[in-house]
Order: sequence, then C-alpha cells, then structure tokens
Amino acid sequence: MEKDSVLKFIYRFFDLIVLTFLVFDFGYSVHDLYKTPKFIALVTLSIALLIFNIYKFNYYTTSGKKKIAFVNVIIIGGLLLISAITALVNLNLSYIEISQKIRTLLELGIIMYFIIRLMILVRYIYDVYYNPAIVFVGSFFVIILIGAFLLMLPTATKGSITFTDALFTSTSAVCVTGLSVLNVSTTFTMLGQTILLCLIQIGGLGILTFTSFFSFFFRGSSSFREGLNVKDFTSHENLKDVLQVALNIVIFTLSVEAIGAIFIYTSIADEAGISNKIFFSIFHSISAFCNAGFSTLNNGMSESFLFYDYYFHWIIIGLIVFGGLGYSIIFNFYSYLKNYILELFQKKIIHKKNHIVTLNTKIVLYTTVILLFGGFLLIYLLEQNHTLLEHQTIFGKITTTAFHAVTPRTAGFNTIDYTEMRVPSLLFIIFLMWVGASPASTGGGIKTSTFALATLNIFSIARGKSRIQLFGRRISSESTSRAFAILCISLIVIGFAILGLLIFEPEGTDLLTIVFECFSAYSTVGLSLNFTPSVSEPSKYILIATMFIGRIGMLNLMIGMLRQINHQFYEYPKENILIN
Repeated sequence: MEKDSVLKFIYRFFDLIVLTFLVFDFGYSVHDLYKTPKFIALVTLSIALLIFNIYKFNYYTTSGKKKIAFVNVIIIGGLLLISAITALVNLNLSYIEISQKIRTLLELGIIMYFIIRLMILVRYIYDVYYNPAIVFVGSFFVIILIGAFLLMLPTATKGSITFTDALFTSTSAVCVTGLSVLNVSTTFTMLGQTILLCLIQIGGLGILTFTSFFSFFFRGSSSFREGLNVKDFTSHENLKDVLQVALNIVIFTLSVEAIGAIFIYTSIADEAGISNKIFFSIFHSISAFCNAGFSTLNNGMSESFLFYDYYFHWIIIGLIVFGGLGYSIIFNFYSYLKNYILELFQKKIIHKKNHIVTLNTKIVLYTTVILLFGGFLLIYLLEQNHTLLEHQTIFGKITTTAFHAVTPRTAGFNTIDYTEMRVPSLLFIIFLMWVGASPASTGGGIKTSTFALATLNIFSIARGKSRIQLFGRRISSESTSRAFAILCISLIVIGFAILGLLIFEPEGTDLLTIVFECFSAYSTVGLSLNFTPSVSEPSKYILIATMFIGRIGMLNLMIGMLRQINHQFYEYPKENILIN
C-alpha cells in the first residue's frame, strides 16, 4: 500500500509538470535564448514518462492499469523512436532545424499522455459521485472555464481579449451555439482556432462520452455508477450496453466528420485563397456536424467564393441533419434498414434486437421532415422576391432555401444577411430555433419530440382523450409531463433573458433583435441580427447563462438538485382545479 501511495504521488507530480509544460510551451512565446533549454526539458520529460510507464506496466497486476501503462509506453516510446530516426536521417541539417522536426513529435506524445490522464481523472470523478445530472452539468462548467483560460493564452490570439469575451466564446463553443462577440478569423491564431475546435467537439459529444470511450478501450467494462452517468447523457435505456453505445457514438461521429471533411476539401476551389485547406475542411466539418456554427472565415459562409458554391452548401446541410437527428435515431433506423435488406435478399426473418423502428424514431423523423419541408416552403414563398433574388438559377434558390430551413435547427450558419429578411420569415425562424434538433443529438432547442408530444397532447385533450396513442403505442404520462415542463421552462428562461437584455441594452434597441438573440442563445443556434458583437458587458453574462442553460437543460439541473428517492404508499384525495 505504501508503494501504491508513492506511485500515486509520482503520478500527480508528472501530471502537474506535464500540464505546466504544455501551458507554457503552447501558450507563451519563448525567446531564442531559451528554446534550447525548453527542447532539452521536452526530451527529458518524454524519457522520464517512458521509464515511469515501463515501471508501472511491470508493477501493476490489474489489466486496466497495465493496459493504460502499455498504451502510454507505445505512444511515447514510439514517438521517441521516430524522433531518434528523424535526427539520424537529417544529420546534415542544423541543430535548430532538427530540433524543430523532433519537437512536434514529442509534443504530440505529451499531449496524448495528458488527454489520457485527463479522461481517467474525469472518469474517476463520475465513478465515485452518484448524481449523473450534477456530474453532467459540472463537466460542462469545468470545460467552459478551462477553455476560457486557454483562449486567453498570448499565442492563442493575435492581440489580447478580456476574460468576459473568452468566457463568452468558450461557452458558445462548448454549448455548440456559434454566437460570438469576436471575429474568429481575425482574433484567434491557428492555436486559438484549434482550441476552439476541441471545445466544439467536446461540447458536441459531451465529456462523459469521451471518457466512457477511453474507459471501454482500457478496461472493457464499467462500474454500475459509471453506466448510470453515461446512460443519462446518451439517453440509452439498456444499462448493460451503455458503454458500447458510447464507443459507437465516438466512432460514428469521427467517421462522419472525416467523410464530411473530405467532401468539403474537394469542394474548395483553388482560387478561393484558403491557405490551409485541410484545417479549413476539418474545422467546418466538425462545426457543422456538432451544429456549432463557427467559421474560420472573416464573413463566414457569406464569403464571395462560398456564396454560390451550392455543392459546399449541400455538404454542410447533410452534416447538420446527421448531427441534429441524434445517434439513437440513426442507429435504430440503420439497424432496421440493414435487417430489411438482409431479409429481402435472404428471404428469411432475422430476429434482431432493433428489428423495428421505435416509436421515438418515428416521432423524431416525422417531426423533422414536417419542419424541414414546412420551413423550406414558407421561406421560399416569403423570400423568393426578396433575399433569394441574388440567386439566378432555380437550383440556387432551392439550395439557399434548403440551407436556411436547416440551419435554424441549431446549426447557426448563414449565407445571407438576416437583417435583410422579412419580419414574417424571422418570426418563423425563431420558431424553428425554439424547436431545435432531436434528443441525444449535438443540437439544442426544446427538441422535436418535446414539440411533437405537446402538440399531440393538445389534440388528445381537444378530442376528450385522457392519453396519447400513436402508431399502436400509448405514450406514457411521464413523457407528456416532462415535455410540457421543458416547454414551459424554455419560455420562462427566454423571457427572463429578454427582460435582462432590455434592461441593460440602450433604449431604442429593436425588440425583435433582442428576442431573436435570446431564442438563438437558448436553443444554441448561433444566428444573430448582427447584434452579438455590440452587446454590453452585463448582457454578455446573461447570454452566457442562457446558452449554458439551453445546452444542459434546466430540467436536468433541477432534477439533479431536487429529486429525492422516496416511496409513498399513500395518496391524497383528488380534486380538480378550474382551468379556463
């Protein structure tokens, strides 16, 4: 036990050194006199980590800890070996040129080691802490704070930014909103944009999903509490397979984003003038799939070389739809489609767990199709003689209309100036933003299933029915009650946000502009009537709180804080309340 304590102390010591080194290495510019000592420190740290992990691999007996140590040895040892080979091959170069080639490889090893250690730490926290909702909310809050401090590093920006602006940008990225008080292109360096990209990816998937992926990879199993935490975030019913679901989510997300990046790369014209096409493709693929709405371009999607690039628009539309549908919907529909095709060709019934399309999938798909088709039709009719006039071809008008019917569903990209749109169009876009994407997806809003249940309940009450029946299933009263609770909470939070902005913004500020901004913030959309960069300091914090509540869900937070497990074996007398 004493030896274990010493190893844990050395662990923490190395973690502190690695964190400090990474912050100063990437966050601060170093004078030429200190570049050599820093390079020596990097090599020394890498060798020390390699030796320590080799010792851990020989010392520990549990498979999980041995596997972690083995992976660290492979990563750090492999990169050290590649660095040594690189140095031997390039002996004809100067010391500075060789060190620059090696430094990148060793830094990659240190970063990967730190990510693994961070995931293990987070996993430990939610493994010992029982309340999944509080852990879920807390993980977002901590990541936002860390992101804010990282964005304030001197090498992350081309100038300097305030803590408020860094916190706003970090919150918008982690909550995959897209509202920004700063211009991403002109404010942040490549490092700053990379930090922003990592925050978007973590926010879109959730830190718990990433942690579960690492846990599944290293251990192949999980504790009961760990399963409860991941089950709560992934909205998966079966506790047994919940870590397998987390693994599938990460693999599916990275695969779709990689395919999207390849398609985006092929769509970029040579005359576009983009210096780093690979980074541009990866950034916009992740931003679109995570429904974040951030862009590295000065004018976003409104840039002249993208304005008529309809092929690029359809790629973004596809990524937004995939990200906004939700993993459970896509997996369920894929399983059904695969089994249907197999049955068709093999002419026999295949008994699979997900053989049928679930009621949840049907509700989400039908609602999504209705909203997308309805949005397309209405925007086309309202804007065909207005903002759509800039597009000469029918295909161009259809593409632009489809893009702006999809993007209010929490994505936040735009190819036209929303201040030029007609008021009826803006009001309908506010409605689309409020509904948002689907449950367990990267998007926000009250969710399509919530809106569908609320609408169905209205018709059921009007017909004198006491319950909702759909597709041969009876929807539980708990689901209906939760839907109306989410609906009411959303309007209350948005109402307070509007009131706050009306108080802190100058008199004469357009009410529609404020309403549009607050709905966009709560639904984590990111669309704006060019209002975000000019908001006052108190208004920024109101929008920060609105984005945060919209992403985590106020009901989730309230359940985590107020829910009590008590079994009541009695009922009070029932009494009807006069309504309307």
